[in-house]
Amino acid sequence: MTTEPMQEANGENTNATLNDSNSQAAELDALKAEVTRLREESLRERAELDNQRKRLARDIDMARKFANERLLGDLLPVIDSLEAGLAVKADTAQHLREGMELTLRQLLKVATDNGLVAVDPVGQPFNPEHHQAMSMVDGDGHAPGHVVQVYQKGWLLNDRLLRPALVTVSKHD
Repeated sequence: MTTEPMQEANGENTNATLNDSNSQAAELDALKAEVTRLREESLRERAELDNQRKRLARDIDMARKFANERLLGDLLPVIDSLEAGLAVKADTAQHLREGMELTLRQLLKVATDNGLVAVDPVGQPFNPEHHQAMSMVDGDGHAPGHVVQVYQKGWLLNDRLLRPALVTVSKHD
């Protein structure tokens, strides 16, 4: 009789060990499945990030290639005007001048529409951020430190200096 309770206790211990072993195996399988799922999710996210990076690089490349598309499209009528003027045979100098003036107006309109603004500072105070002094002259009726003459206009592109105006400035007395 004493062996039966012992065997029963051993049987219970064996069953408990088997249950623990089964639950550990089930837990291990669940953890392995979770690791596999996380690994696959990570790989998918990495692939998506790589695809986004490639798409962005492609978009940037296209933007660089076609950044001037609008400007160049706007210049086509100017090119047409120049070609039409060159195609005219034996015309007067006055007509040639009128054609050049018209073409210059077209070109300046395209430039202005694209953010280009002339810096023509005659009579304005000298501004070292937009003007480059080539020489200084006596005031002779001009306010000291003001631009007397412009050798070459300057240009701003969207409020950023593209080229300074080359100027003569009146001296301070």
